[in-house]
Amino acid sequence: MTYYMERNLFTMNHQHKVAQYRAIDLFAGIGGIRLGFQHAFQENIEFVFASEIDKYACETYYANYGEKPYGDITKIDEKNIPPFDILLGGFPCQAFSIAGLRKGFEDTRGTLFFEIARIVEHHKPQVVFLENVKGFKNHDKGTTFKVVKETLQNLGYKVFAEVLNAKDFGVPQNRERIYIIAFLDHSIEFEFPQKIEQGLQVKKLLQNKVDDKYYYNDKPLYEKIKDDVNNPESIYQWRRQYVRENKSGVCPTLTANMGMGGHNVPIVRDKKGIRKLTPRECLNFQGFPENFILPSNQVDSQLYKQSGNSVVVPVINHIALKIKNILEK
Repeated sequence: MTYYMERNLFTMNHQHKVAQYRAIDLFAGIGGIRLGFQHAFQENIEFVFASEIDKYACETYYANYGEKPYGDITKIDEKNIPPFDILLGGFPCQAFSIAGLRKGFEDTRGTLFFEIARIVEHHKPQVVFLENVKGFKNHDKGTTFKVVKETLQNLGYKVFAEVLNAKDFGVPQNRERIYIIAFLDHSIEFEFPQKIEQGLQVKKLLQNKVDDKYYYNDKPLYEKIKDDVNNPESIYQWRRQYVRENKSGVCPTLTANMGMGGHNVPIVRDKKGIRKLTPRECLNFQGFPENFILPSNQVDSQLYKQSGNSVVVPVINHIALKIKNILEK
C-alpha cells in the first residue's frame, strides 16, 4: 500500500482503551508530531498534556483533537504536568553560547530548550523526541547542539541524532530536519529508518478545484512570471526578480514565512493558469491526512504559517514506529 493510499488512514480519534504509554506534546503547533506517533502507536498511546503559545495553532489543534493546548510553557510548573513516558517537542532553535558546557541543564537557561530540560529532569520519561531545522546541528558553531546533547546526557539519557529528508520517505517535499531521540535505557541501540523507494508524485497532492483568489492571472505579477512558470509538472519559487523552477520533482521547503504575504508560497501552473499552492495543498505536502481540519474562521496567512511551522507527518511516523518496536522489546 502506497503512502498516498494510506493518507486517509491516519487516526485522530481519542483512545478508549487503557494506553500503554502516556505522552506530552510540547511546542505542539497543530499537532503534526502527535499525529505521527498516534498513527504508529495506535491505541497504545494516550496524550495527557499539550502546550502551544500561538492562539491560532491552538484553535486548529482543538478542532482536530478536541483538546486545547495549555499556553506559554515558561509559565507552567513541571509539577503540574501529569506523569508521562514520552516527551515530544519541536522546539524553536536558539543560541546558547556557553563557554563551559558542563553545568548540566543550567547551561540552557534563557532558552526554550530549558523548558524541556526542567520537565525531563522532574519526570524522567522513557523517551524524549525532539525535532528542529537541519542547521540546528551547526547552529552557533555547533554549541547549541552540543549543549542540548550534553544536557540530555547529564540528565541520564542516551542520545541519538540524525538529519532526514522528507523526500526520502514518500513525501514530495525537499525538507531536511534533525531528529534527536533520547532514551533513559542505555542498553538501547537505536537506528533511524532507512530511505524508502517510492515514486514521488506532486500532482496527486494538488487540488482539482481551486478558488480564483489563489491565481495570479489577473494580477501584476503574472506578466513577470508567465514565461518562466511554463511547466505543469514542476513547482516554482518566486525569488524577488526571478522565478526558480524546482526540477527535482518535489516541492521546495515550506516555511512559516508563507504566512507573511509577498510571494513566499510555491507556485504551479495548471489548466486555468498560474497560482500559488493553497493552505490545504501545503498540508498535503506535509503529509497530513485529507480529513485534517482547517478552521474556516482563520485567514490564509495563519494557515500558511501553521503549515510551514509544522512537520512532515510520515517521517515522524517512520521514526515513531522504530521507537515503538524498541520499547516493545
